Amino acid sequence: MTSKPMNHRSTANNHRNRSPETAKKLGQLHPRNPHQGRYDFEVLTRALPELAKHTITNPKGESTINFSDSAAVRVLNQALLAHYYGVKFWDIPEGYLCPPIPGRADYIHYIADLLAQTTHVNKDNTPPTGKEIHALDIGTGASAIYPIVGSQSYGWRFTASDIDPISVNTAALICETNPKLKSAVKVKLQPEPKRIFANIIGRQDYFDVVVCNPPFHASLEEAMEANSRKQHNLQRHRGKNENEQVSRSSTKSGNAAQNLNFGGQHKELWSEGGEIAFLTKMAKESQDFAEHVGWFTSLVSKSENVKPLQLLLKQLGVAQMRIIEMSQGQKSTRILAWRFDTDEE
Repeated sequence: MTSKPMNHRSTANNHRNRSPETAKKLGQLHPRNPHQGRYDFEVLTRALPELAKHTITNPKGESTINFSDSAAVRVLNQALLAHYYGVKFWDIPEGYLCPPIPGRADYIHYIADLLAQTTHVNKDNTPPTGKEIHALDIGTGASAIYPIVGSQSYGWRFTASDIDPISVNTAALICETNPKLKSAVKVKLQPEPKRIFANIIGRQDYFDVVVCNPPFHASLEEAMEANSRKQHNLQRHRGKNENEQVSRSSTKSGNAAQNLNFGGQHKELWSEGGEIAFLTKMAKESQDFAEHVGWFTSLVSKSENVKPLQLLLKQLGVAQMRIIEMSQGQKSTRILAWRFDTDEE
């Protein structure tokens, strides 16, 4: 049931001289993350000519886009996915979360390091690659970004779940339409919104790692307040770092959250009790699936949630726990990782 460590070199093993630890101190992306520095609009436009329609020139004479324009951000994402991951068809419904690809890719690369350091150690000290690695993405959204990045960077196999039928159908269409994704990603609907792993993990399933980007907010009002702060920061830092700006802009929503500049549906942005309630539920339910998962992981956007979650995990009897810090420009976030079984694979 357990997958074996891989002994060959990663397809994404484009190591740089700096380490992940150095990158975090410098506020830079993971060294294997291809989205370093400014976007190369000449290269991206060759991958997706439509991007030219949205390209403008900033006061420094550099090519960019209007990151407050939802259509421009969506097309930029399409160009990034086409150029770096070979995904030729990618689109999401209006009002659904348009994720910042550089930051999402960082999560995958740090998780690859986690596997290489623990459950899949090999003589080359490189991350495991190939379809023997099975990952589960909880709340994949319409975009299926984690499965795209993980499957195309490391050759991993993904199961992606979501509680929203439109997200599931859109993610499944993306994967069915792109030959590179068709055999690598399976998308499943979670029929019980209050469950996380039940109905998704079967008796014979084993996942080397779970990834998750939980809803941040506890209510629409909280999400609107956070958006107001992001709008203010966007104005202050406009032009400094495009990879940061894309994380602050997205699609316009046709629902009650119409004015949220980062887009997203109710189920993507907020849930009852917010991030801490969701991750508390995830941690408790993970106990029932300990034999089916190597590492459970999730982003934790609010630093004040880390200590209570660590205390809870200790009470649940986890065997190992890690906090993986990430830094993307001025934005800092973290991954919480835990596992119940430390036996050698």
